[in-house]
This record gives sequence, C-alpha cells and structure tokens, in this order.
Amino acid sequence: MRGNTAKIVFVVCVLLQGTNSIKAAQSQSTSFVKKTVEHPFYGKSLNSTTFLNSNWPLKKADTNKRLPNIKATNSRKPLTKSKTVLPSDLLFNLTSPDNLSLPRKTSEIEKRNLYPLEITDLEKLVEANNPKLEVYRRQIEQQKYNLKQSISTWYPTIDLGATPQYLDGNNYNDARPNTSSDQWKTSLSVDINWNLIDPSRAPEINAAKDTYEKAKASYLIELRDLKLEALNAYFLLQKSDAGVRIGKESVRASQLSLSDAKARFDSGLGTRLEVLEAETQLARDNRLLTNNLGEQSINRSSLAIILNLPLSIIPVAATPPEIIGVWESSLEESIISAYSFREELENIRLDISINNSNANAALASVQPKLSIFNTFNNSYTEGKLSSINSDGSASSNTVGLKATWRVFDGLNAQSRYNYNKEIVKVSEAKFAEKRNNIRQEIEQSFIKLRTASKDIMSSTREVIAARESLRLARLRFQSGITTQREVVNNQRDLTQAEVEYTEAITAYNTSIAKLQRSTGVEHVQACTSPKIMSNIVEDSDPSNIPIDPFPVIKACPKSNSSK
Repeated sequence: MRGNTAKIVFVVCVLLQGTNSIKAAQSQSTSFVKKTVEHPFYGKSLNSTTFLNSNWPLKKADTNKRLPNIKATNSRKPLTKSKTVLPSDLLFNLTSPDNLSLPRKTSEIEKRNLYPLEITDLEKLVEANNPKLEVYRRQIEQQKYNLKQSISTWYPTIDLGATPQYLDGNNYNDARPNTSSDQWKTSLSVDINWNLIDPSRAPEINAAKDTYEKAKASYLIELRDLKLEALNAYFLLQKSDAGVRIGKESVRASQLSLSDAKARFDSGLGTRLEVLEAETQLARDNRLLTNNLGEQSINRSSLAIILNLPLSIIPVAATPPEIIGVWESSLEESIISAYSFREELENIRLDISINNSNANAALASVQPKLSIFNTFNNSYTEGKLSSINSDGSASSNTVGLKATWRVFDGLNAQSRYNYNKEIVKVSEAKFAEKRNNIRQEIEQSFIKLRTASKDIMSSTREVIAARESLRLARLRFQSGITTQREVVNNQRDLTQAEVEYTEAITAYNTSIAKLQRSTGVEHVQACTSPKIMSNIVEDSDPSNIPIDPFPVIKACPKSNSSK
C-alpha cells in the first residue's frame, strides 16, 4: 500500500513539475527571444516557432520537364551578401579568357561575382570554353589537311625552273689573241610527272581518311566525357549547397536547444549538464557547417575549372538537388544502345582499318610503279662568248615513261606488313575488352541506380520520422519529462537523415547522367521528387507513418515527352 501511495505521489509531482516547467520555459523563452543571438551566418534570434515552421527544402519537381532541363522556380541560390550576383541569362559574361592571358593585378582575382547556372547552361559552356576541346578541334583540322595532302598524290606535279646567268670574263694567252666574254643567258624548264600506277597511294589515302574520322570521334568522346564531368560537378555542388543548408538548420536547432537549456537552468528546473550537452552539440554543428562551407567552395572552384570561366566569376547552382527523371529502358536495351553509340568502339575499328592500310602500304614498296613525265627546256643567249657573238635560242621537249620495281629489300616490306598486322590483332583484343567494359559499366550503373532509388525511399521516410521525433522530444523536454540528451540525439538523427537523403539524390542523378553518357539516350521519363511535409501537425503520431516504402520512383506519372 505504501508503495502504491509513493507511486501516486511521484506521478503527481512529475505532472506538477511539468506544468511549472512549461510555464517557466515559456516565460524564459519569451524573455530570451527579446535578446539578440548573433551568428556569423544568420545574425538573427531563433526560437522553437522559427525552427518548427521552417520550410522543408525538398520540394516537388516539375513533371513536364526533360533532362537536363530543371526549372529555377523552386531554386535556392546559395548566394552570399558580399558578392555581386550576375543575371543568369547573359552567358556572354562567361566567355573563357584568352589562352595566353595571365592576370596582372590582384584586383582581377579578388573581385568575384556569383553566377547562378542552370543544368542546361553546362553543355554550352563546356563546348565553348573548355581548352581540352580546343585541342581536339585543332587536331581535327590537322588531320583534315593531312588527308588533303594524301589525296594530292592522285594529281600530277608540275615543276618550273628558271636560271638567268651573266658571264663576264677575259682570257689572256701568249700564243693566241686575247679573248673576252660578255653574255646574258636565260634557261627555262618545265617538268611534269604523273604517277600512273602507285600501289602505296590508295592505302595511304585510306589511312589518312580513317585518321581524320578518328580525330572527329575523339572529339565527340572528349565532349561527352566533359559534359558528364560537368554534370557530376554540378550535382556535387548541389549536394554541398544542401549540406550548407543542413548545417545552418542544425546550428539553428542547436542554438534553440541551448537557449532552452539555459532558460531551464536559470529557472532552477535544469542542470548544468544539460547546458553543457547543448553547447557541445552547437560546437559540433558549427564544425559541420564550416566543413560544408569549405566543400561548397571547393566544388564551385572545380566547376569553374571544368567550364574554364573567368577568374572574376564564381558559379553557383541555381536549383536544389532534385530527382531529374526515371530510366525507362531495360538493361538489355541499354546495352544494345551503348554498343551502337559508343565512339570508343568506333575508334578501335578505325585503328584496325588504319593499321590494315599501313600494312598494304608497306607491301607497296616492293611492287612495280609506273609514271609518265614530260620535260621542256628553253634557253636564250645574248652577247659574246670568247669574243664571238652567240645570240640565239634553243629548246627541247622530252616525253617518256618511267617504271621502277624493287625486287629485293631484305624482307623490309614483309616485316613492316607483319608488324602492322600484329597491331590489328591487338586492336581486336582491345575491342573485345572495351565491349565487356561497356557492359560492366551499364550493369554497375543500373545497380547503383536501383540502390539509390531504394535509398531515396528509405531516407524520405527517415527524414519525416526524425523531424517528428525531434518535435516530440522538444515538447517532452519543455514539459520536464525527458532530458536534453534525448533532444540532442534526435537532432543528430535528423541531421544525418537529411545528409543521407541528399546523398541518395546525388547518387541517383549521377547514375542517370552516367547511363545517358554510356547509351546516348538523351531523354528520360520525367518524375517528381518525393514530397516531404514541411509543417507537421502538433498532434501527429509517428505510428501513423506508412510502413511500406514511399512510391517515389515506381509510381512516377507518365510524361508526354517523346524519347
């Protein structure tokens, strides 16, 4: 009986203490809000209402968009007040600097302007600015002139020669009279040569043509790789922007927890341990925010390097992380599409053709050659030679055929032929290896895409549950039912859930972009990002959260866009 009486008294005391703590916390919170809590990134006071009513950043995407078009209506531009923001519709502001230019003044680097970039801007900027593509474009021009040089062997060669001469001399003899010379002489020659039969001509032209095609294919490969690299850098920038936002939200929550803990400690309802735990969590969240800000700066710099932007431009992501679409093609269809799309395979085929042509050209050196030639000479003299006048002219014209045949060369031609044939066999083995690598890339991308899809579903649910758990933990703490440790743990869980959601979105989009690069499928089925409640009702129950995974991917609405 005494035990039951003690339990009843304990419960009544707890309820009374909770009621008093709520009133005390409310009064302390009201007085605390009037104070200014400055933070290096916010500079404003924070309270529980501010935190609980803050908008959730994971918003619904436009269902009518196509990859890579992402509208900026729901954008969260990670812009700082100390920077100048340039309008995003003026792409000429992002023209790359001259190849040989170097900054001369520190002001050219210190003055930085923020430029919000859409995903659709990346392709234009990469193709216009990246210096690697400029190298490949010049190589295409080089091989084009090399092809013209090879084709020129079909045409005859015409050589003109002119030799004007002036002779002035004196001869002194004892036995004969002395003589003198004073003469102008001009000679003109025209040589015409035309190779009628040249076994090395056709294979050399074919090799030059294949080399030219290979240069163009190499340009396409580099362009596609740079586009993928720019997309990945953009996705990482979006991820770091989301990390900065998560860090700021965590700092806000920690400041709120610290203010509540101090209010309870000042009113005598809390302990010094709770204040220390809140301060520890605030320091941890400040460190998280600092690291995320550093990662954001690094990702901005990486994107600027890929796009070769001017030193005065800092690129920023114009949109938050969103699901960019759904991959509808099957694994088998994607592999078949990749085999017909990948220029890497075409390059290996061209290598095989080039080396076959080189082998035929090697054998041509020991095969007969036939050429026709015509030589015309004309000479004109005026003056005297040895005191005798020799004015006059002479002309001649010679037409003939020339045949050559190297009968023996010490097996030089055969050795070069076998050498190029061995290179062909190596290229065939490389083709098989590349074919298997492409299949492996597609399969790995499919697995990563499936994993990221499931991660999005689970992390979506985890974020919702963690937000509600943190809200309930705050109410329990303000009522005196629980301790600051529970609030800190739930806040840490929410931060981790947000980070995992952002990582899942980034991994999903990266897999989609890689599949597009590998298969050439430009458009994917449009899809909406998962909708997460931004404002949770006060009396919501965590048990009402559905157990089944959220229909994020499979229940995606159909798009009217054609593939």
